[in-house]
Amino acid sequence: MFKNTPFEAIAKSMAESTPKFDQTAAQDALRQLQDNLKAWADLAQSQAAQAQAAMMETVEAVKGAKDPQAAFEAFKSSSETAMALFQKNLKDAMALSVNQFNESVDAVQKSHPAGQALAPLAKGMKTAASTAVNTLESMMEKGASMTASVAPVSKGKRSAS
Repeated sequence: MFKNTPFEAIAKSMAESTPKFDQTAAQDALRQLQDNLKAWADLAQSQAAQAQAAMMETVEAVKGAKDPQAAFEAFKSSSETAMALFQKNLKDAMALSVNQFNESVDAVQKSHPAGQALAPLAKGMKTAASTAVNTLESMMEKGASMTASVAPVSKGKRSAS
C-alpha cells in the first residue's frame, strides 16, 4: 500500500501513531502553552502601562519647567526613572522566563520514561538558569551604581575635541 515517497512515509507514520495519541496530554500541553503566552502578554501590557505613565510624568515635568536648569533636572529625573524601570522590567522578564523554563524541565522529567535518571540533569539545568539570572542582576546593579556615581563635568573641565 505505501511506497517509499516522503509523503507516503509521513502518512504511514501518522497512521501508525494515531492509536497512540493521547488527547489529554495534548490538551495539557496546549493549556500550558496558552498560560505561558498569557503570562507574557500580561507582563508586556503591564510594562507598557508603566512606561507610558513614566513618559507622561516627564512630559508634565518639562512642561512645568520655568528655566533650563529645571528642564535639565526633569530630564535627569526621567533618565533615572527610565533606568530603574528598565531594570525592573528586565528582572520581571527574567523571572518569568526562568519560571517557565523550570516548569518545562519538570514537565520533560515527569513525562520521560526514565524521569528519575534525569533528575541530576534537571537540577543542573535549573541551577545554571538561576546562576545566569543572579549574574545578570549583579551586572545590572553594578552598572546602575556606576552610572549613579558619574558626576557632570563642569564647563571648564571639558576637553576640546
